[in-house]
Amino acid sequence: MNEPAPPYVGEGPRALWHVSEDAGIERFEPRDGRVWAIDTRHLPLYWFPRDCPRATFWAVEGTSAEDVERFLSGDRTRRVHMIEAAWLEGMRTAAVFAYRLPAATFEPWDRFFISGVTVEPLERVALGDLVERHRAAAIELRTSDRLLALWDEIAGSTLDFSGIRLRNATLQA
Repeated sequence: MNEPAPPYVGEGPRALWHVSEDAGIERFEPRDGRVWAIDTRHLPLYWFPRDCPRATFWAVEGTSAEDVERFLSGDRTRRVHMIEAAWLEGMRTAAVFAYRLPAATFEPWDRFFISGVTVEPLERVALGDLVERHRAAAIELRTSDRLLALWDEIAGSTLDFSGIRLRNATLQA
């Protein structure tokens, strides 16, 4: 299992979550035999509209001082999430919800958790303005018109990272 990302402001207790733009989910049925969840520490990886391409990164024990300086402005505790500027308005206006799930049937799988049975959520939390949510959590939200090129640099670095929906990124070098 990977080292966890650094904590964020207001993180709260550990729980398992599923994030969706659907406000009315009453139960999660396994798709391809699985219900997917993420823990509280990594929940910010999903503070985005579903189709928004994003590159997220942070330092771990093995991250070099050079990469900390280059990508994290010298701050080993910094978490950075990067999107294309065209997604900023959607970050402010998208209706995104986090569903807290009971942990009993979930097992760890890489950075995620999976369950093979139907799961009913314990609560639903509206995430609101996602730019503001990043700011309040002290997670730096950057924009780039070269997201894919930057992604290649991050993936080749000593940082830990997560890239989601990168196939939706604008193809600019």
